[in-house]
Amino acid sequence: MQKLARSLVSFSLLTGSIVGTLALSACNTTPETATDRAALGNKTKSFIENARSTDPSLSKFFENCVGYAAIPSIAKGGFIVGGAYGKGEVFDKGGARVGYCDVSQGSIGAQIGAQTFGEIIFFETKEAFTAFKGGKFALAAQASAVALQAGAGAAAKYQGGVAIFVLNPEGLMLEASVGGQQFGFQSVADVE
Repeated sequence: MQKLARSLVSFSLLTGSIVGTLALSACNTTPETATDRAALGNKTKSFIENARSTDPSLSKFFENCVGYAAIPSIAKGGFIVGGAYGKGEVFDKGGARVGYCDVSQGSIGAQIGAQTFGEIIFFETKEAFTAFKGGKFALAAQASAVALQAGAGAAAKYQGGVAIFVLNPEGLMLEASVGGQQFGFQSVADVE
C-alpha cells in the first residue's frame, strides 16, 4: 500500500511539473525569435501536409472555410488537476498566414495521464474567424473534435461555426476533450 501511495505522489509531482511548465510557456502567443517562428512554420506546414494526406476528404474544409488555425503540437497532462498548451499558426482561406495562436486549457476532475496531439480548427463564418482573431475565443465545454483518419472529413460538420480535427494523439490520457480550450491570437503584422 505504501508503494502505491509513493507512486501516486511521484506521479502527482510529475504531473504538477508538466502543468507548471505548460503554464509558464503560455506567456507569449508568438514565438519570440525569427528562428523560432520559422521552426513553428515548418512544423505547421508538415502537420497540415500530414493531415491532408491522412484524410483527403479534409480538402472540402480547406476549400470552403473562411480561415483556419493549425496547432501541430498540444501537450496535455493531468492527475485530477490538468492542463494543456500549444502554439500554432492561423491562415486565411487562401492559405496565407495571418497570425500566430496559442491554446491553453485547464481542468479539474477525473483525469490521469499525459498526451500530445495536433489540432486544426476550421472557421465556417467570418464572425467565428473574427472572434478567434480577437484573441478571446474559447470552445464551449461541450465542444467536440473529430479524430482525423481516412474519410473522417467526409462526414464531419461544422458546429457553432467551427469544425475541429485532432491528429496523432500520442500517450495515454484517461480524459479527452477540447471543450474549455482558450485561444490567444497575434497578427503577423504585429510581429514581422
